[in-house]
Amino acid sequence: MKAWRGICATPYAAPMHQFLTFASDADILAIWGAGFLLLAGLALAMERRRMRRARIDGVGWVPWTGLFLTCAVLGGSLLAVAVPGMLRG
Repeated sequence: MKAWRGICATPYAAPMHQFLTFASDADILAIWGAGFLLLAGLALAMERRRMRRARIDGVGWVPWTGLFLTCAVLGGSLLAVAVPGMLRG
């Protein structure tokens, strides 16, 4: 019987887990910043989709512009804080 090796028993799970275990604070901030920028890109795409809708009265209730701006500012500022720490090593 194989020994339990963490959350997932696949051989591909260990390197990412080790990276996150030994990642610096700057690396973790950069991961969060990239995630917020990806979410901002999704919000931008959804806002464009909403603006090009066929029915003018089918507006929707999600404030995509506000979500885009919030995620873009958060992601950019997290990356701006993380980059000097990552370059220092």
